[in-house]
This record gives sequence, C-alpha cells and structure tokens, in this order.
Amino acid sequence: MLRTPICDLLGIEKPVFQGGMAWIADASLASAVSEAGGLGIIAAMNANADWLRDQIHELRKKTDKPFGVNVMLMSPFADEVAQVVIDEQVPVVITGAGNPTKYMKAWNAAGIKVIPVVASVAMAKLVQRAGAVAVVAEGTESGGHIGETTTMALVPQVVDAVKIPVIAAGGIADGRGVAAAFMLGAVGVQVGTRFLVANECTVSDQYKDLVLKANDISTRATGRSTGHPVRALKNPFSNKYAQMESAGASEEELNALGTGALRKAAKEGDYENGSFLCGQIAGMVKERQSALEIVDDLVNGAEKVLAGAMQWVR
Repeated sequence: MLRTPICDLLGIEKPVFQGGMAWIADASLASAVSEAGGLGIIAAMNANADWLRDQIHELRKKTDKPFGVNVMLMSPFADEVAQVVIDEQVPVVITGAGNPTKYMKAWNAAGIKVIPVVASVAMAKLVQRAGAVAVVAEGTESGGHIGETTTMALVPQVVDAVKIPVIAAGGIADGRGVAAAFMLGAVGVQVGTRFLVANECTVSDQYKDLVLKANDISTRATGRSTGHPVRALKNPFSNKYAQMESAGASEEELNALGTGALRKAAKEGDYENGSFLCGQIAGMVKERQSALEIVDDLVNGAEKVLAGAMQWVR
C-alpha cells in the first residue's frame, strides 16, 4: 500500500485528495472519497453558513472518516464559513482563491489542520509561517481558479522552499501522474477533473459527457485581465467570455456575464451558458467509475509505475 507522511498527518489511508470544486464537491462525492481512503472535500464555494453546515451533517451520516472543507476566500460568506468549520470541528480546511492568514490563527487554535492551495513559492512560505500543516501546490493545468506556473515547475520549487508536506495538483489523472508528483517531492496529490465523472458526483450528465468527450486542447483559461483566471472547457459561454475580454470589456461586464455560470453547468447542464470547469488532463478521463475505483486506480497505478521505474535505476 502506498503510504506517505500525509496519511499519518491526516489519518487517511491513501495520499489522494479530491479537489474542492464549486457546485461539484458536495457531501455525496466527498463522503465517497473519504470512504475510499482518500480525503474527501466539501466545497464551501459562495454558499452561506447554513448550506455548509447541512453538507457537513450529511457527510457525517455517510462516513466517519476524515474529510475537509474547501473555503473559497473570495466568497462573500467567507467570514461565516470560517466560523462554521470551527463550530463543526471540521478536521481539515483547504483554502483557495486568496490569502487565508486572516483566519488561520483561529483555525489553528481550534485544532483544525489548515492546508492552503498555493500557486507560488512566496505564498507557500507565507502560509507556512502562519501555521499551515501542508500546502497544495497547484499548477496552471488545473480546472477552476489557476495560477501561472505549471505543476512540473511549481511543485519542486515549493518542496525546496518549505519544510511542511507538499501535495501536488494540476494535470494528474492516473498512476503516472501520481508517481511523477512523488518524484518531484510531493507526498500526495489532489485530483479534480477525474472525479467529475465519479458515480457519486452529482453534476449533470451533460457535464460528465463533455469531460468524457474532451481531448488535450478542449480547455481554455479566461479572466486573466481580472486577475482571477479560470480554466474551463471550451463552449459558447467561454468563447463569448474570451471574446469580450479580448475586446476590452470591464471587470464588471465580465462578472455580470459569469454570474451563475458554474451552477448552470453543474446542476443544469446548460451547454450554451454554463462554465464547465475542467483541467487540461480531461483527455485522459475515459469512463465513469465509482470514487473507490478512481482512488484505487490512482494509488495502484502509481505503485506499478514506481516499481517499474526501478529497473532503469543503476
């Protein structure tokens, strides 16, 4: 069994995190991943405290395994969500889309293990000083909010810069990607796109079908002019967004276009108006599977790759 220090730190069996994807990572998916031995994560997204509390309670009906909550720091409800994870004694908090240091003292005092998602060495160092127990170094290949640096370049630089464990994210969908992350110095991986087609994932069938049909050039990054770039599948919505951005549309105009687009994709399967967040690795996702099958395939595949690589070491 592939076991690393992150397993011991968090009390999980397998070094696989499920990405905290907005409108996607709910109690159904997160509980299934935790039951499979990984770290299931509920995405707080732009939801309020009541919604998150209900999701935490729902997850705990399904599993007693460790889980996490992803706090999206750009959310208008970030303050109340930050308190909910304390009140509900959430074991792990993953943060994204911003600087989490505002909340980390309170989270640390509550015994919560804080693992921020970072896109730069500077942010990794900052959150380490603030008490993070680990970081997720996420490359620009990822779906959703992204930075500029690729996973291959970012992970080893973050590993060299901090003394806490590093989780690799971005462009990982099979055992080869997991093994590569370990060779770069990571002790675990965070996977998002492959879990989009998990049986327990509650996104629309249209969303899942688009992921399964995707190839290596099916995604695009938009929003760089706003300072908050996002990667999603190419479709009429992302095409229009890119055209408006290229034509010099204001941030207000772009935000107006994007309002509700994630929900339209995840819950309604609206191909014309939805934002179907997805990573560049989508072309390798070929079948629907259970969360358990996905986690096991990632871990078992990595073990085979790592064992096979040794024959070339002299």
